[in-house]
Amino acid sequence: MQIRGIVVFLFFLLLGASTTGAQSLDLVISGGRVIDPRNGIDAVMDVGITDGRVAEIAATISPARAVTVIDATGFVVTPGLVDLHTHVFYGTTPDSYLSDGYSAVQPDAFSFRSGVTTVVDLGGSGWRNFIQFKEQVVDRSQTRVLAFLNIVGNGMKGGPIEQNLADMDSKLTAMRAIQFPEIVVGVKVAHYFGEEWDPVDRAVEAGRLASVPVAVDFGGHEPPLSLQSLLLEHLRPGDFLTHAYAKVDGRISLVDAAGRLRPFVFEARERGVLFDVGHGGGSFRFDQAIPSMRQGFPPDTISTDLHNGSMNGGMKDMLNVMSKFLNLGMSLPDVIDRSTWQAARVIDREDLGHLGVGAPADVAVIGIRHGAFGFLDVVGQTLSGDRKLEAELTIRGGRVVWDLNGRAGTPWQGAGEP
Repeated sequence: MQIRGIVVFLFFLLLGASTTGAQSLDLVISGGRVIDPRNGIDAVMDVGITDGRVAEIAATISPARAVTVIDATGFVVTPGLVDLHTHVFYGTTPDSYLSDGYSAVQPDAFSFRSGVTTVVDLGGSGWRNFIQFKEQVVDRSQTRVLAFLNIVGNGMKGGPIEQNLADMDSKLTAMRAIQFPEIVVGVKVAHYFGEEWDPVDRAVEAGRLASVPVAVDFGGHEPPLSLQSLLLEHLRPGDFLTHAYAKVDGRISLVDAAGRLRPFVFEARERGVLFDVGHGGGSFRFDQAIPSMRQGFPPDTISTDLHNGSMNGGMKDMLNVMSKFLNLGMSLPDVIDRSTWQAARVIDREDLGHLGVGAPADVAVIGIRHGAFGFLDVVGQTLSGDRKLEAELTIRGGRVVWDLNGRAGTPWQGAGEP
């Protein structure tokens, strides 16, 4: 009898061990339409996650294998969104604009609720104050925060500081980028109002020295500097123009007064120069975007230019900007591609923006709302649309960080009224 009891005990012990071994996944996202452009996936599938990484994608994964199962039926499951143009060097220093100032925003407050898991601060810090940015923002954020260094050493502090040619040092900027390759993914030039090409050329030289791309927010000058020269002579393949669909004083727009795309923009794209949305509070107009789309010139990447001057205006958030292009005729897979994989490729971070096995488990579960919606540009023009994207759930590094309707929670089973 004693031997029989020992055998039974060992049987159940082994059965428990076997069951535990089968439960090999921390999380399964089940039944959603997985769109992963990098891996050519657009199908209803399950996504398995363990130890903060994508472990498996299959038509069906047994729910018994997972600690937590999230039902994503009726939703779209995508890689975590990569917002290529944000301003998150927030702080309280007066007259500092987007470089430790009041106009930048805290990343975690605005990223996850719109499906974004990676943001790129586009030029808020320069080589002089990057360490402060790293300690104050990058190291304290759950959101993955990357950066383009401003060619101005003091960063994007606005006014005369951004006009100081003496503080635009290619070598020192490149040295800082090389020192922190895991964070610094490019160089930015912006807001220069002189007639010189020096800021652009120095940024490009820094990019060459550090082997990173350059982003240009073409400033303003009267008469405007040649956009054709910028795109065809000064920028390299892989560099990009942000605010592609802007129409502002002192800068030549992509679409002319007759509504025609300037021919040289196609030539620029053919030679590898890229075009980013960078919506912002003053840099996206339907009278630029709609003719561009109709004439076969969609953006290479979709981004927000997030700061406190854009988030409560026409821009709102990443999914709102993506929704605009969805309603302008871009397919859903293309919208997702330009908000994930293409953005990751621009910054040479091909570990991001996809759901390949072994990739960081950054995932967005997105709902598509159908109805009558209105979308604003920066001058109050309204576009009507019938689809709007909404973040249902966001996962960063295998952990649920946004859950709109409690899909990852445990049902309340208490007695009586809650």
